Amino acid sequence: MVEMTNITSVERDRLVLLHEGHFFDFKSKEISPASLSKTISAFANSSGGEVLIGVDEVEGLSGGERQWNGFVEPEQANGIFQVLHDLDPVGSNFVAQFLSAEGAKGFVLHLMVEKTQSVVRSTSGKVYVRRGAQNLPLSEDAIKRLHYDKGIISYEDELVNVVHKEITNSEMVIEFLLNTIPTGEPPEWLEKQKVLLSGRPTVAGILLFSDSPQSTLPKRSAVKILRYQTKDDAERDYLVGTPETIEGPVYSLVFDTVARVREIIEGIEKVGARGMEKISYPEEALHELVTNAILHRDYSVAADVQVRIFDNRVEIESPGKLPGHVTLLNIAKTQFARNPKLVRLVNKFENPPNKDVGEGINTAFEAMEKLRLKKPEFSESDAGLLVTLRHESLASPEQLVMEYLKSNDEITNQQAREISGIKSENTMKNVFYRLRGAGQIEQTPKVPGKKYSWRLKTDN
Repeated sequence: MVEMTNITSVERDRLVLLHEGHFFDFKSKEISPASLSKTISAFANSSGGEVLIGVDEVEGLSGGERQWNGFVEPEQANGIFQVLHDLDPVGSNFVAQFLSAEGAKGFVLHLMVEKTQSVVRSTSGKVYVRRGAQNLPLSEDAIKRLHYDKGIISYEDELVNVVHKEITNSEMVIEFLLNTIPTGEPPEWLEKQKVLLSGRPTVAGILLFSDSPQSTLPKRSAVKILRYQTKDDAERDYLVGTPETIEGPVYSLVFDTVARVREIIEGIEKVGARGMEKISYPEEALHELVTNAILHRDYSVAADVQVRIFDNRVEIESPGKLPGHVTLLNIAKTQFARNPKLVRLVNKFENPPNKDVGEGINTAFEAMEKLRLKKPEFSESDAGLLVTLRHESLASPEQLVMEYLKSNDEITNQQAREISGIKSENTMKNVFYRLRGAGQIEQTPKVPGKKYSWRLKTDN
């Protein structure tokens, strides 16, 4: 039974004024179910989205306008529901409701499409993705790329054209088996784990057990670390030294990367309540996010994981889009392993980097909160998934200013922006004005050649 919801005229007007884009579309009730299936396919194969069916585009005095023109009876949308059933018989990827509004004509069908684990085809058999406000058909090569993006097929299972001794006679596999399965022989054990097939290692086998994965899988199995001496965007002018490359099997790659990143961060100072202070990020957050970037990246993309260290943040970029049904909205609440063999087998090592499988992002969130720092931020682009750890406190700018003045005689606008992360000089002025209005601070008497500053209010 489809939910029936009545909305106010104000809510109706807000809906019809929404912009069509990557996550939202309007369709007339006259649209054919087959044509609508293109939009459904596009949303399901991308990041999900919403469609309002029963809103017309009309020409008005101010150009194109939208008009609520819904179905006279909900049964008129039965053809649409038949298409939804054909595309998703279980019905787990679509949510529908009929909307009626005060003073508006008919029922508008509000269709919410989730990002799916599978590739969804339109009724014509073509596969679409959403780009901005367009539904774009994919070529066969692009459809294969989509299978990798969704994690339907994993590059970790591809065979590598090297001799089996690359992983059957490596120091890494011998040490691993001695510590984990003392009675196991490398070839037999690796075959049972499906990382050695027909005498050839898979990508997962190389990443885990080759002593030098980078010689076999260049541009797919290392981590680049770049230090930018700025708080702005990454530009070559701000790059400090030569980018560093961390190499090795996946197990050591995680720990070596985290250790080097921490070492670099410990050399950075920022203005704090007690003057210049060392920057510190919780090791748990760095460890979990680096682990995720390495284990869950798309290895079919010929690019290394990048860790970019700025004066006020750390950026970790992992090649490949979010897999399966994972989106930016549910990333902290759901699990999906793009590389299940890699995740499972690295967990068999002593002191595995992924101790609590599936809990890494939550651990990172909790670790940042313990230090009263902002939560990690996630964004997705064609290049991959970007995670940003900012060295910005959860405290309000007013609290940070007052904390600073407990240990310092005065504070300038620039110093206040340094400790609060506020970029605008005028925005910071308003913080000072609010504190002055509350009777907490006052402006320091102006001294020629010295910047304006503020101090705790003195009793006159």
